[in-house]
Amino acid sequence: MQRYFIESEQFGEQQVVITGDDARHIGKVMRSKPGDEFIVSDGVSREALVKIISIEPGEVEAEIVSQLEPAGEPWLQVTIAQSLPKGDKMETVIQKCTEIGAAAFLPFISERTVVQYDMKKEEKRIQRWRKIAKEAAEQAHRSTIPAVMASVSWKELLAALADFDLVCLCYEQEDGQGLRGALRPFVAGLETGNTYRIAVVVGAEGGYSEAEVTAAVEAGAASIGLGRRILRTETAAMAALTCIMYESGEMGGA
Repeated sequence: MQRYFIESEQFGEQQVVITGDDARHIGKVMRSKPGDEFIVSDGVSREALVKIISIEPGEVEAEIVSQLEPAGEPWLQVTIAQSLPKGDKMETVIQKCTEIGAAAFLPFISERTVVQYDMKKEEKRIQRWRKIAKEAAEQAHRSTIPAVMASVSWKELLAALADFDLVCLCYEQEDGQGLRGALRPFVAGLETGNTYRIAVVVGAEGGYSEAEVTAAVEAGAASIGLGRRILRTETAAMAALTCIMYESGEMGGA
């Protein structure tokens, strides 16, 4: 069943009103009609099954059929910190990692980032990324939309690492600690009802410099390997996140 995220003020006691792109999608793309049902969520605490009352250009009114319990979000709240990749790879990372279960995205600029940062284009780019996250969350039947934050410098990223319980620096030259070992104490803690914030840090196409790896470890990151094969930058985030979801039981693991 189709799902849409709406603003809290669009939620009434007995009805919801949907406007903008979502209303156009319901009417023109889905070709919905009065009597059709779908799910709406405010991305915070309210979720409901609704039935269409009327469809007008740019506006859809629907009555609330029943209140729903928000679908469970992952116990491990994972932020994907991704060095800005070339082309539209960041869009792929946001879309696929939202489907898998990421809680947030933090783009950053590192020493080997190829993309030229343009402040004038930043806001437009972030708005597009947030739209992609919203649509992916709807498709995956998430209860919340992952946050997409503004791009930060490497120095700012290192300062932000203190906010996490575990920081996994995905490093292709790491031949010691793997992801499972780093996760083990946190997965065990889930059994007692704890929740944790985890950051997965992925470098640019050219990886990290030795100085960056040293600085990240000194800031509290765990340098971890993702196996014997070298993954593309857009693949590494998805692979690491999938492993984390599996190990924590979100995909039938653990």
